Amino acid sequence: MDLEQIRELTANDMKAVNQLIQQQVDSEVSLINQLGFYIVNSGGKRLRPLLTVLASRAMNIDNNDHHTLAAIIEFIHTATLLHDDVVDESTLRRGRETANAIFGNQASVLVGDFLYTRSFQMMVSLQRMQVMSILSEATNQIAEGEVLQLMNCNDPQTSEQRYFDVIYGKTARLFEAATQLAAVLTEQPEPVERAMQNYGKHLGTAFQLADDILDYAAEAGEMGKNVGDDLAEGKPTLPLLYAMWNATDPKQSALIKAAIEEANGMEHLAEIQAIMHQTGALDYTRACADKEVELAIESLSIVPDSPYKEALISLAHMSVERTK
Repeated sequence: MDLEQIRELTANDMKAVNQLIQQQVDSEVSLINQLGFYIVNSGGKRLRPLLTVLASRAMNIDNNDHHTLAAIIEFIHTATLLHDDVVDESTLRRGRETANAIFGNQASVLVGDFLYTRSFQMMVSLQRMQVMSILSEATNQIAEGEVLQLMNCNDPQTSEQRYFDVIYGKTARLFEAATQLAAVLTEQPEPVERAMQNYGKHLGTAFQLADDILDYAAEAGEMGKNVGDDLAEGKPTLPLLYAMWNATDPKQSALIKAAIEEANGMEHLAEIQAIMHQTGALDYTRACADKEVELAIESLSIVPDSPYKEALISLAHMSVERTK
């Protein structure tokens, strides 16, 4: 199943989700409307709400609560993007200028806060304490993941485990919540809920690994952000760390170490990319992503066959095959 087929399968659901997002971003404060409209219409893939819809349909949901849940997931994600772009001083996302580049850092942070709080208002409307419990914990862990990433910046001593701790918190945790909560909404038995949770966790991990590969392997026009952004910010992602650990020439390792410590690697981007190819750093990272995809798909073995399950399997494969 390709992405177009998946979009067709979920067209009615996603139309309802998008309408709800537009309604809920509305505010009497004009700046919130302007910035909110800009960010929610900025060409994002809506992957997380799409996962929520597919997982809920695979669980045979018989009401529209999954529309609200999908919008909540997207608001939490969008709030993190607004804050991340301020922290990272980013100027390009999804091929467009970031909100902070247009509206300023203060507005971006505050509208991000609005989206966080709006998402919690919407959680209350579902009247499910377990939903609130999972999402409040997930939101807190996302914040912890972002702080841990900040602590890892400019630290070449970052271990592979610390790297995976970061990507679980900042990316995989929300994927995990999105699919687990589909099982919660449909009151699935604990083994099914755990399977859906694991699917989201492994898919989210694969997605972030692929994203970190793209930072060194894609063109800016393809990926929708500036190539080498992670390098420019001194972020020790797995491809960079692996290249540093496995370079045969100590001077190459020292170059990468200095690039991480001083966040000055952009002038050496081509050389660092060459070291990555020499050491197989991108291949290693891709192998890690492929393993996560396998684990995600294995998690679905307990789920009955359906077009929605097939779509979830296809999305797992697409998470590492994308170019943006």
